Parts: sequence; C-alpha cells; structure tokens
Amino acid sequence: MSYSVVADSREAEAQDAEVVATLALGARASATMAAATAAGAGAAAVAETGRDPAAAGGRRRVRQASLAVLVLQNASLILSIRYARTQPGPRFLPTTAVVLAELLKGGTCLLLLLLQHRGSMKALGLALHEALVVQRGDTLRLAVPALIYTLQNNLQYVAISNLPAATFQVTYQLKILTTALFSVLLLGKSLSRLQWFSLVLLFLGVASVQAGQAGGAEVGGATAGDASQPSQSYAAGLAAVAASCLSSGFAGVYFERLLKGGAASVWLRNLQLGLFGTALGLLGMWLTDGPAVAHRGFFYAYTPLVWAVVLNQALGGLLVAVVVKYADNILKGFATSLSIVASTAASVGLFGFRPDPPFLLGASLVLAAVYLYSLPRSGPGQGDKAPGPQAPLGPQPPGPETGVGKAPEKEKGS
Repeated sequence: MSYSVVADSREAEAQDAEVVATLALGARASATMAAATAAGAGAAAVAETGRDPAAAGGRRRVRQASLAVLVLQNASLILSIRYARTQPGPRFLPTTAVVLAELLKGGTCLLLLLLQHRGSMKALGLALHEALVVQRGDTLRLAVPALIYTLQNNLQYVAISNLPAATFQVTYQLKILTTALFSVLLLGKSLSRLQWFSLVLLFLGVASVQAGQAGGAEVGGATAGDASQPSQSYAAGLAAVAASCLSSGFAGVYFERLLKGGAASVWLRNLQLGLFGTALGLLGMWLTDGPAVAHRGFFYAYTPLVWAVVLNQALGGLLVAVVVKYADNILKGFATSLSIVASTAASVGLFGFRPDPPFLLGASLVLAAVYLYSLPRSGPGQGDKAPGPQAPLGPQPPGPETGVGKAPEKEKGS
C-alpha cells in the first residue's frame, strides 16, 4: 500500500482541515440520525400496537437511521485514527488519548445517571455510594474487564498505526470468533450449525486477507529513505490486532456475565469501568510514556483531528449503545459489512490502498460470515440454550457501551 506524501505544512493543514470537516459533518449526521431514531422509536411503538398504521413508516426510518449511525461510527473511528497516526510530523501519544477517552466517557455516563435521577444530586450521590462503597465487592469485579479493555484500547492504536485501515477492519472481525468461543466455554451457550459454518468462513476470509498482505512487504508506510513517513511494522500490527480480538472476546463475555448477575444500569457499569479504566490508563501511560509526557506535555501534538478521534472513541460508542437498542441482529451484521466496504473505499482515496485479489476474496468471505452469523436461529432443533452470542460491532473504540443491558464489546477504550 502507498501513501501520499504531504508536500508542505500548508497542504498538510489543508488536508487535516478537510478530514476534520468530514468528521464534523459525520458527527452532525449521527446526531440528527440519533434524534430521528428517538422520535421514530415512539412511532414504532405505536405502530406495534396497531393504533396508528401510518406510523409503520416511522419504524422503517428508525432502522435506516440506526444503520447509518452504525456504519458511520464503525468506519470513521478506524479511518480517523489511521489518518492521524500516519501523517508526517510529530505524533500524539496513544496512551494519553486512551486516558482522555476514559475521562470523557465516565463524565458522560455520570451526566446520564444524573438525568436518570431527574437532576437530583442527592439521589445520584446515594446511588453512587450504594454502588461504589456499600457494594464495593461488585465494583471490584469490574477491575478485570477494565484492565483488559484498557489494554485493548492501546493495542488498537498499535494495530491501526501499523496496518492498512481496510486490513485492520477485516481482521478485527475475528472478535466474533473469540466472543463466540468464550461464550460457549464460559457461559455455556450453544451455536447453530449455520453459526459454526459462518465462523469457519470468517477464519478463512481473514486468512486469505493476511496471505495477500504478507505476500507483499509494502503496507503503505514509510519506504526506504523516506524519513518523513512514520515507520510501520506489519508483524507488530498483526500481533496487536490478534491480541485485541482475544482480549475483546474474553472481556465482552465476562462483562455480559456481570450484567446478567445484577440489576445495575449499563451507564452505571460503564461509569464503574471508567473509574478503573482511567486509573489503569494513567498507570500504563506512566510506565510506557512517562518521560515523554513529562518532557513534551500531556497534549503534545494534539490537533483538531486528534481531538475528533478522542471524541469519536469516547462518545461514539455511547451513541451506538442507544441506537443498537432499536437495531436487530441482521441490521447490525449488515452495518458491519457496510462499514468494511466504506473503510476499503475510503482507504483508496485517503491512503492510496489498492485491494488485491486475495484481499477481495477474503473480505467477501468475511462479509458473508458476518451476515450469516447475525441471522436469527429458528426451530427447536437449534438447541435449548440461550441464543448464540452476537459480537458487538466495530472497533470501537472497545467496550461495553456498544450494547444496552448486555455484553457488548467495548470499544472501550472504547
């Protein structure tokens, strides 16, 4: 893969401004679609009771808005991180971005909890005291997924910095496989034959993509003698995305088990995760980049584009959590497929990515696998246990905010 080299600083600023403008437009569109989703949900509820047949169109609008929001969030986060991490010049420290995203997510969840208690600080304080102090054992159990999610978020930055955006997007779908396997092993869930078949397709598709990429040493990074481009290592990126998929599957299933074992809201759980995530993120930042942060500052090389990345990672997952409430599994699978197509198409223009036949074959198998895995199970012969796990979408930045009341995979991060 090849990348356009920015000729001078003015052109680089112009490109960053264009990308930020695009992300801002996508954010406005997401907000508008979220509003349409909320409005359409009421209409859909009325339609379900049969009182207002005309409101059936509202349900369609809800699904369309949900699809658009999911695709935008899934694709934009990967592309924006990749763009920010591969531009010439000083690069921001990913560990600071992880900490900042955790703080923003925690603050947002705290605000949502305040709204749930109708703006009463006293009621919120009592609820937090009950959850964090009285039931501190329950809160401490969240330290395990928080540690994994923090590690996962940092691994995602490593992976996206070293792999083409389209390759990362396809390979990251292995999280479906790891989530399914951990759900079978830890939760005792059963999978249908179609789901097992889709997992085999998924593995073959990712293997095809990796075989094609490994065949060429070029991953779109710096070429020999081109010191202006950040150095990249395909092996490091592949190892990071593999570890991220493994940790994502385990943390998502572990978090699902905790959610099913208690009555706490998903916002409270995310706040608890955020507390541990912030503390662990700060520890990781100090161990990894402590001298660099002390010398250059926490916000070193933060541009409008970097702030857009952090906001997308922090708030995008929470927005998707609301939208997914109105989306079924088929729609989520379709959104994942569209986000892969969108990331690949955008990578051609932004990064000069050129998909080869193995990539196209592998991506097609992954798209088919995602769709087949998301199909509902039918018939009593499929097993009497709970339905098979549905892995949450997208790189997100990583975490439980990608689902409401069940174990989403975090983009925790994010």
